[in-house]
Amino acid sequence: MAELTEDSGTRGVDRALFRRLLRQLRPYWGQALLAVVLLLCSAGLALVNPMLTQRVLDVAVPRHDVGLLTTLAGVAIAVLALEFVLEYVQSVLTTLIGQRVMRDLRLEIFAHLQRLSIGYFDRNPVGRLMTRVTSDVETLNELFSSGVVTVFGDLFTLLAILALMFWTDWRLAFVACAVIPMMWLLARVFRRQVREAFGDIRVKVARMNSYLQEHLTGMRVVQLFGRERASAAEFAAVNREHLVAHLRSITIYAVFFPAVEVLTAVALALLLWRGGARTLHGTLTIGVLAAFIQLTRRFFQPLQDLSEKFNLLQSAMASSERIFRLLDEPVAVREPAAPVPLPDPVRGEVRFEHVWFRYTENGPWVLKDVSFMAQPGQTVALVGHTGAGKTTIINLLLRFHDPQQGRITVDGIDVRELSFASLRGLVGYVQQDLFLFTGDILRNLTLDAPVSEDAARRAAERVGADRFVARLPDGYRHVLGERGRSLSVGERQLLSFARALALDPRILVLDEATSSVDAEAEAQIQAAIAELMAGRTSLIVAHRLSTIVHADRILVMHHGEIRESGTHRELLERGGLYARLHRLQFADAPVLRETA
Repeated sequence: MAELTEDSGTRGVDRALFRRLLRQLRPYWGQALLAVVLLLCSAGLALVNPMLTQRVLDVAVPRHDVGLLTTLAGVAIAVLALEFVLEYVQSVLTTLIGQRVMRDLRLEIFAHLQRLSIGYFDRNPVGRLMTRVTSDVETLNELFSSGVVTVFGDLFTLLAILALMFWTDWRLAFVACAVIPMMWLLARVFRRQVREAFGDIRVKVARMNSYLQEHLTGMRVVQLFGRERASAAEFAAVNREHLVAHLRSITIYAVFFPAVEVLTAVALALLLWRGGARTLHGTLTIGVLAAFIQLTRRFFQPLQDLSEKFNLLQSAMASSERIFRLLDEPVAVREPAAPVPLPDPVRGEVRFEHVWFRYTENGPWVLKDVSFMAQPGQTVALVGHTGAGKTTIINLLLRFHDPQQGRITVDGIDVRELSFASLRGLVGYVQQDLFLFTGDILRNLTLDAPVSEDAARRAAERVGADRFVARLPDGYRHVLGERGRSLSVGERQLLSFARALALDPRILVLDEATSSVDAEAEAQIQAAIAELMAGRTSLIVAHRLSTIVHADRILVMHHGEIRESGTHRELLERGGLYARLHRLQFADAPVLRETA
């Protein structure tokens, strides 16, 4: 799978991206159509006041017709009031559409993120992914709220004003339109620079979020090693890059919009010069000239709006490219189209049959032809040096990854044929990397699974977690902070163990489950494990050999292969890798006792 890069975007994909963006409006096409109709009505009303001005100056004033003047003034006020109402309704409607589209897009991105494999998150910083869901989506919100729909109104206004100008006086119309080629050329010259500037800003925001997320999460290490000054300097560099990117976009704006204003002023000057001369010669009335001045101002206002929408579109293109690249990230581990149901009752037999696995296409093999079986009621332990492939076996069983060769079965069914819910619902997993969510303890024990409160409490009691829970102010309703930081590592591990047991799983998977608890707590957990393993398949990943001496079978992993297999006593008598590991762990024990 491709890594989520930070480049500012590819070229020549604007139309494809824009069509894909418009597809997000499909659920709300009715509301979008109503907004367009309201915009068209507003565009039509924009033509009324210039026509009223011409009527006032050419008819009412020369005739001294106060009644007609009053009527035209009343019509002008009514048109302004109607324009206000239409603009209010249209603004509320387009904003509502934008917010709903963004809600749907955030849900789509989050759902897709949850389907991606664990390896994807190992390669992509969390801060960068957060930028996709927040900042980049918010940029698209601005596009949908004030860009896509209003473009149709601006275009119709331009066409309507242009048609009225040519119908009124085609010669003045050509004079007013003389600067349009220059304005088009100006927009074309700045297009690439605007696109790259907004893309660069998004890149710098993503880097800033990634840096903040990493260093705030690891603040304990930063302070422990005295890296506050170095970290501040690094963040200052990241922040400075963000500032430079913004200053570049500001420079582009500072040149582009004044240039548009200058061209508008040039058009008005040409109109006054040519129209004034014709008025002096009697070939043009004052009313027509005044109406043309109003129409010209109204004509260039949508042009300026379209220029601003164009810049907004460039920013949206840069953001949408990243969002759609994330949404197009292939899901490496997919649920089967037609999942096979588990047998009833589930026995929990686990088999690895000639499994080969590597994390990248051309990377080294992490597992090589691994085959073993764990029967119901049997405890199988995995031992070996760091990187031997022990945790990878667990990840493959849980389908965080799929093997390149071989297969893994539960009760004779390939795990790739089971739904995620069926497979993972069988397994109670206590991992070495502890993680608790913000919320109360009871919710962390159940995680909204169909587990009763009594079952969760009993699981906590069986592992000894109820001792420290009882000391908390609100007991099981005590609200934990982020990642459960208010608890000690050992207390978090006890809760993680109780969470696994609360589901009454058929398969227990313990990845260094007692590495962070004291001797007394470990003794309680070992007693609970012994009771709960009865009739269940149990896989234990262990570095401390003292925790697996009673396992029915011990598999010794070395460089991705199973080198030895047997009971604790059989492996010691064999004098191989396991015996060597045992000597390394317990060789200093007599010396320590003598020193004490």
